[in-house]
Amino acid sequence: MTEIERRRTFAIIAHPDAGNTSLTEKLLLFGGQIQVAGAVKSNKIKKTATSDWMDIEKQRGISVTTSVMEFDYRDYKINILDTPGHQDFAEDTYRTLTAVDSVIIVVDGAKGVETQTRKLMEVCRMRKTPVIIFVNKMDREAKDPFDLLDELEEELHIHVRPLTWPIESGERFKGVYNLYEHNLNLFQPSKQVVTEKVEVDINTEELDNQIGTELAERLRGELELLEGVYPEFETTEYLKGELAPVFFGSALNNFGVEELLNTFVEIAPSPRPTKTEEREVSPDEQKFTGFIFKITANIDPNHRSCIAFCKVCSGKFSRNTPYYHVRHDKTMRFSSPTQFMAQRKTTVDEAWAGDIIGLPDNGTFKIGDTLTEGEKLHFRGIPSFSPEMFKYIENADPMKQKQLAKGIDQLMDEGVAQLFVNQFNGRKLIGTVGQLQFEVIQYRLENEYNAKCRWEPISLYKACWIESDDPEQLEAFKKRKYQYMAKDREGRDVFLADSGYVLQMAQNDFEHIRFHFTSEF
Repeated sequence: MTEIERRRTFAIIAHPDAGNTSLTEKLLLFGGQIQVAGAVKSNKIKKTATSDWMDIEKQRGISVTTSVMEFDYRDYKINILDTPGHQDFAEDTYRTLTAVDSVIIVVDGAKGVETQTRKLMEVCRMRKTPVIIFVNKMDREAKDPFDLLDELEEELHIHVRPLTWPIESGERFKGVYNLYEHNLNLFQPSKQVVTEKVEVDINTEELDNQIGTELAERLRGELELLEGVYPEFETTEYLKGELAPVFFGSALNNFGVEELLNTFVEIAPSPRPTKTEEREVSPDEQKFTGFIFKITANIDPNHRSCIAFCKVCSGKFSRNTPYYHVRHDKTMRFSSPTQFMAQRKTTVDEAWAGDIIGLPDNGTFKIGDTLTEGEKLHFRGIPSFSPEMFKYIENADPMKQKQLAKGIDQLMDEGVAQLFVNQFNGRKLIGTVGQLQFEVIQYRLENEYNAKCRWEPISLYKACWIESDDPEQLEAFKKRKYQYMAKDREGRDVFLADSGYVLQMAQNDFEHIRFHFTSEF
């Protein structure tokens, strides 16, 4: 129980450019994992962010894949998942949310709540995941903090309670007052190291000397107003997912990050029970269970290895112990399970509920697979969504046919995109949720597998999985639509509708056929 109680597993999610990777970088700095923080985009700082380790991430200054990092802080063991903010990689982020116990949402202080933030919040609400909000970039001109709080309540449909309060913003930004511990910390801004800070009691004249009488009076007034408007912070409400504590700061300049981390480890939940189709699995059970929520190819380009990320849901995972792989119906041993710091990894002998471990994968795993000590369990809720953008993928270099096939295979295992084979002409078709995915696939095929591909356009509206209890009608449907029928990698039937109208007509004409828009049915 002690081991489970000290675990904190959470994801950092945000709209692109709100600063989630910069925040991750500063948390690693406080955890002592790195001595100097890197920057996502900067001319002066040459060190890039730890969690953006792929070449394409360093060049574009965006995160393309979720990175897993773990460190110890005080008496706690913290597992962070830094997710991509860009909506073209939303699917990776949705899957990551199935493997965490709580979430930190980063919001840009000047822009407020943006579209992607709303979508991610809906997923958290569905799963009742506890949320902490960090309002970032207060060192730039930002909206009024009171307006920001109202906007968060309206847009994200959740009650908020500030736990730190900013003094001014932009060039006049002085620091943050900590409402949780009732003390004021004034900082020296620093982008790469942890700095000393001055503690000030707000009811004495020392405050006036430090920040000026006018600001001091205003701060005292605002704090009184806050205590009047917002009820006391209740941890139970937060754990139910009904109340979100709000922190203000600047991840780039290290303002307010330590307050966030200190409060987070105290109030955030330790690992929680996980639902399976058969029953609910509690973290304190004796026997080990876990599921695969993500697969990454080529973490180490020298070895071309794939790693499957397994979230431990209950019990204790031990190295070299035989575990049961439910889908394959056979037992397997793992001689080198690893734990991560983005790309660097170390071998571990044991892991407890709440931890995330990497298992070497030679094509044995798919996203959503379950490992147990013999019990047949199926974890739910890791869907693939039906893609909305399609292109034919063609080999651009006939000498590299093998490399291309292997590259496509491994990248599809990651769940980056979906591969369909058109039954009419046998051509391979790639479907994604966003345009940027095609560029990433092409870039990675060339740089990691030494294979060139070219895209050919095809105009389709949506792909949907079909099934029916009436085999005759299914055959009739396939005959009528034979140019638009494809198979996915599992060999299931997929209908490629070329317009919304065609899809609607098909649904009306064939009543006994079920059309599915996610791959879980």
